[in-house]
Amino acid sequence: MFYEFKNDLSADEFKLETGVNFSFPEHLHGSFEFITVTEGELSVSIDGAEYTVTPENALLVFPNQIHKFTTKTQSRHLLCIFSTSLVKAYGKVYHSSLPISNSFAPPKELKKRLAECNNGASLLDIKGILYSICGEFDKGAEYVQKKSENDTLLHTIFRFVEENYSRDCSLAELSRATSYHYVYLSKYFKKCVGTSFTEYVTRYRISEACYLIKNTEPTILKTAYECGFDSLRSFNRNFREIIGMPPTEYKNSI
Repeated sequence: MFYEFKNDLSADEFKLETGVNFSFPEHLHGSFEFITVTEGELSVSIDGAEYTVTPENALLVFPNQIHKFTTKTQSRHLLCIFSTSLVKAYGKVYHSSLPISNSFAPPKELKKRLAECNNGASLLDIKGILYSICGEFDKGAEYVQKKSENDTLLHTIFRFVEENYSRDCSLAELSRATSYHYVYLSKYFKKCVGTSFTEYVTRYRISEACYLIKNTEPTILKTAYECGFDSLRSFNRNFREIIGMPPTEYKNSI
């Protein structure tokens, strides 16, 4: 199992793809993922639960749910990965809860609208389609609180970062919050996710910074501090390494 950083999308981003006979190993990322098929069947595992996707149904994978895809015979799929920032109003649900089942049956017209969405679509059109998907899912969904006794340590760590990225989000603080030794936590996270805890926190902070830059009007310095960086120099360096340009250039490109 590995963490797929390329699917940790910045604010207002989404990916849409189609293909045949899709299979992908166990992984997770910080974005939503919608999956359906137009032909055949696709076997999907999400946090250990097994689903069969047909043209009559679809799945909505929540951020940081472990999932994998397997085509046993034949399939033609439609997959959409989208930033949590595009459905920010749905945050009151996904920040605190997980669905008991990820399966639902969206209207065929909605799947058609998504399939026809391309790079020329406006941001309002994209958000409208994605909010409709979340709305259709929410109509029949039942949720459980993330803070349950059945939480894995990995999900506890992800939740810790979500709640503490804007302040001290170190391994030492994580150790105090979980009662695990920080050396064990470091090795456990690296083994499960494929990257260090520090790198994951940095990438999470930069993703949140992208959202603030795109959707609010703070200064770059204020954005840096609100996202947990202790200096503008550190923020600029990490932003350039991850996004490929300094934050001021990113802001001017919007």
